[in-house]
Amino acid sequence: MDESEALVGQGAEEEQNKMEEMPVQESMADLLEQEGLGIDFPQTGEMRTGVIASISDSEILVSVGAKSEGVISGREFDQIDAAERAAFKVGAEIPVYILSPEDKNGNLVLSFSRAREEIDWDQAEELLKSGDAFDSTIAGYNKGGLIVGIGQLRGFVPSSQVSLVRRMNSSGDTPDQRWSKMVGEEISVQVIEVDRNRRRLILSERQAINETRESLKDRLLDDLQVGDVRKGRVTSLAEFGAFVNIEGADGLVHLSEVSWERVQHPNEVLKIGQEVKVQVITIDRDQKRIGLSIRRLQEDPWIKKVESLREGQLVEGTVTHLTKFGAFARIGEDDLEGLIHISELSEKRIEHPKEAVAEGDVLALRIIKIDRERHRIGLSLRKVDSAAYADLDWKLLQGEITDEEFDEPDELAEETPSEELPSEAPEPEDEPAEEMVSEEEA
Repeated sequence: MDESEALVGQGAEEEQNKMEEMPVQESMADLLEQEGLGIDFPQTGEMRTGVIASISDSEILVSVGAKSEGVISGREFDQIDAAERAAFKVGAEIPVYILSPEDKNGNLVLSFSRAREEIDWDQAEELLKSGDAFDSTIAGYNKGGLIVGIGQLRGFVPSSQVSLVRRMNSSGDTPDQRWSKMVGEEISVQVIEVDRNRRRLILSERQAINETRESLKDRLLDDLQVGDVRKGRVTSLAEFGAFVNIEGADGLVHLSEVSWERVQHPNEVLKIGQEVKVQVITIDRDQKRIGLSIRRLQEDPWIKKVESLREGQLVEGTVTHLTKFGAFARIGEDDLEGLIHISELSEKRIEHPKEAVAEGDVLALRIIKIDRERHRIGLSLRKVDSAAYADLDWKLLQGEITDEEFDEPDELAEETPSEELPSEAPEPEDEPAEEMVSEEEA
């Protein structure tokens, strides 16, 4: 063998050694990359936008820029809604998810449903970041709450995150009894938790309503006027009053505005979910607070009780208790109570009402003031025999006077101002503020 043949043989042997040192299997992508062809091969879990190449009754071929079209077939084909599948057209772009770059038959396996699901997860994460509420439909329920759709995903609304009004409208001991009637209803929710790996999506109706309520309240405050009458629904009860939702915004009915009758708690006359008619009595646009009243739209029973009473009239009263500023006396058959101010107990100056009367005393008293707006009755013991009322008393006795003629004598114009007459009798140990006593008496 000459020298040239020896060199050729040596080169062939070295090439053979190199070939043996290469991995037994090398991907097509690596080989093409070595050749510099630069084809972008899909990877498992990747999202792509593809172009529909062909459609048949069992599969869809989609071009995603690889060596060959990917295929949506079998279970992935069946998971596409029939109506949506019928709308597909050759040449249309659709999102696809790479399930496998190459199956045992060498096919690129794609999923349209999984791609849509990934897009919905992205949307859910964006909604979580923004805190925006969105409208959807109740798709189902389980023992813990409601199932609400967000695209292809199903979010869970725990019962604690369902609105109070919706929960009040549900009843029953089983989830089916409580929730089944709500399926198909519209609902506004907010995303409060997203865990894509655990496929966990938690929603809240209560937070969505609060978010929406702020914008609704702003709009309502622009249109609302004191004196307006609106219909609303009771959303919650507290010791100090009831919250009523009117047109998506909550207003407060203070305990004193719930009823004309004295109540210790709003739940004595109201319940959550109850529809009520309310009147707007205060508006604080800076603090975004709305004051409401239920009782002002109802007949005032106190006014009815005093219909038969007139200023200047003589009545029989029973002293119920004493305070340092006067004595309270019950008059009539309707448990009405009036105040005999300390200045009206005696012609002479006294330091305490006990110097003139005692609890349980039954006295002839004269009505000197009826304040219908503030529910106050002023009584007098010292004016019972006043000469200023002699003519009035005689006419009343003879039945010679009508309601229209029953005017108070001029002398009453200088009597104790109405603000000194409490509308409700305090407990014996309670004492009113000092300003209830006039400067002259102080």
